[in-house]
Amino acid sequence: MTSGPENYKELLLFLATAGVIVPLFGRLKLSPVFGFLAAGMMLGPFGLGAVARDLPWLSPISITDVEQITHLAEFGVAFLLFMIALELSWNRLRLMRRLVFGLGGLQLLASTAVLASIAILMGQTPASAVVLGSALAMSSTAIILPSLVERKLLNTTVGRASFAVLLFQDLAVAPLLFMVTMLAARGGTGLGAGLLYALAPAAIALLALAGLGRLILRPLFKLVAATKSNELFVATCLLVVIGSGLVTAVSGQSMALGAFIAGLLLAETEYRRQIEVTIQPFQGLLLGLFFVSVGARLDLSEIIANPVLTAGIAIGFFAIKAVVLFLITRLMGLPGRSAGELAVVLGPGGEFALILIGAAVAGNVVPGEAGATAMVAATLTMVGIPLLIRLLGRGGTSRHDEAAFAALTPQHDDGLERVIVVGYGRVGQLVAEMLTRHGLQFLAIDADPSLVAKERACGHTIFYGDATQIELLRRCGIQSARALVVTLDDADAVESIVRAARSERPNLTLVVRARDAVHATQLYELKVTDAVPETIEASLQLSQAVLIDIGIPMGRVIASIHEKRDEFRKMLQPTDGSGRDRHAIRAPRAESH
Repeated sequence: MTSGPENYKELLLFLATAGVIVPLFGRLKLSPVFGFLAAGMMLGPFGLGAVARDLPWLSPISITDVEQITHLAEFGVAFLLFMIALELSWNRLRLMRRLVFGLGGLQLLASTAVLASIAILMGQTPASAVVLGSALAMSSTAIILPSLVERKLLNTTVGRASFAVLLFQDLAVAPLLFMVTMLAARGGTGLGAGLLYALAPAAIALLALAGLGRLILRPLFKLVAATKSNELFVATCLLVVIGSGLVTAVSGQSMALGAFIAGLLLAETEYRRQIEVTIQPFQGLLLGLFFVSVGARLDLSEIIANPVLTAGIAIGFFAIKAVVLFLITRLMGLPGRSAGELAVVLGPGGEFALILIGAAVAGNVVPGEAGATAMVAATLTMVGIPLLIRLLGRGGTSRHDEAAFAALTPQHDDGLERVIVVGYGRVGQLVAEMLTRHGLQFLAIDADPSLVAKERACGHTIFYGDATQIELLRRCGIQSARALVVTLDDADAVESIVRAARSERPNLTLVVRARDAVHATQLYELKVTDAVPETIEASLQLSQAVLIDIGIPMGRVIASIHEKRDEFRKMLQPTDGSGRDRHAIRAPRAESH
C-alpha cells in the first residue's frame, strides 16, 4: 500500500513556511518563534483550515490535521533538552541542585496548591482541580529556552534560574502523567497506592538508560568517529537522541527526559562539541514544527465566544504564578528586579499543560469544557512569551543582582579567554605546553578520536571535531578566545579555518602553521596575524644549532636568527601596490634542501 501525496501535505507546508519565516523574521530582527506561532494560527484548523471546509481549494495551503505533525513536533522538545544537557554535566547539575530542587520544587508545589484551590472554589472536583493546577503551574521549556538563548540571556541570573525551574518541571512530568493515569483508572476519585507500582517501570528505565549510557556511548562515538564518515556520525547522533527518548516514552515518561539524560552522559565526553554542531539544525527545525503545532491548537473561535472568561483565566493564572515565583525567589535571596523578571518569564503556561490536560479530559478526570478553556488560556499565554523576553532583554541585569545570586547559579567555564589550538599532534602539543608554562589556558580541537581520548585521560581540555565548521569554533568559544593557533598540515583545511575564523572575528590573533613560503604568503593574504613556514623555521633552527656548535657567541647567533626571521616575515607579507614577483619568495624554500 502506497502513501498518497496528501499524507505529506502538512510536512511540506511546514517546510515551505520555515523557508519563508526564518529569513523574513531574521531580516525584521524578530524571533522566528513569533513567525512559527503566527503561521500555526493562520494555517491551522481554526484558521485557514476552518475556511477550507467551505472552500476546498484552500485545503493544500492549510493544516487540517494537527495530530499528523504533533508526534514529530514532540521531538523538538527532546532535541532541545538534549542540547541543553550537553552544556551541563552530572557535576554541574549537582552544583545546581539547590536551584533545581529548591526553587523548582517550591515553584511547582506552591503554584499547584494555589491554582488548585481556586479551581475548587470555581466548582471543580478535588481530582480535577489538582490536575488543572499542576498543569497550569508548568512553563514552556520549548519556547522560553530558545528565546533566552536568542536574546543572550541564558547565562544571566534570570536565564540560569529559569533553566533550573524548567528542568525540575520536566523531571516532574512523568509523575504527573502517572497521576493522571491513575485518576482516570479510578474514575477520577483518588490516587491510591497503585501509583507507587506504576512508577517502578519509570525508575527502571531511567536507571537502565543512565547505566548503559555510561558504558556504551563513549565507545560507540569513538568507533564512529574513527570511520571519518560525517553521515555515520549524524546517524549516530540521531539514534542516541531518538532512541533515548523512546526508552523513556515506553516507560510512560516524556521523551525529553530520556534525551536529557543522554545529553548529560555525553556532556562528559570529548565528542560533546561536534555533537552539538551536528544536532543543532535538527533541533531548530523540529522546534519550529513544535511552535507551528502550538499555534495551530489555538482555537480563536473559543476566544471570540468567551473573550472575558478566556482572557480572565489566562491573565489570572499568569498573575498567580508570577506572584508565587516572585515571593519564592525573594525568599531565596534574589533581588527584587531579577525576581520580577523571573516571574514574568515563567508566568505563562507550557506545552506540558496541553499534554496533561488533554490526557485528563480523555480519561474523564477533567470536564471537557473546563479542559478546553484551560488549554486555550495556556496557549494564549505561550504565544506572548517571546515578546515578554524581548522586552525583558532591553532592561539588562544589574551587577548587584548577578553577585547576589552567583552562589546559587554556577556559571559554565566555557567563556574563559583561552587560546584555541586546532590540531593536537606534536606541534600542537608543544604549543600547548608553552602556553601552560606561561600560565595561559588552552582548548584543543583534533579530528583523531584516539588521540583526543588519550589526551583527555591526561586531563587536557580537548574536543573531537572538524574545526573547518565555524559553528564548532563558536561552540569552543572563539568569540572570547585570546588567540587561535592552527597547527594542521592540511593546507586546504588550514585555509578554510582561517577564512571562517577571520570572518567571525576580524581582530582575532591568528597564528598558523604554513607548509612553505608560498603557502605562508597565501595565508597572509587571508589576513592571518602570523604564518610560520615549516621549511624556513627548520632552516633557521639548523643554522642556529651549527653556528653555536662551532663557537659563535650565542647572543650574536640568536640576534641574527631574529633578524633573518623578520626579513622573511616582511618578504612573505603582501605589500599593497608593490608589484612583487611572487616567485621571488621561493629562495628560502630552496635553502632548506
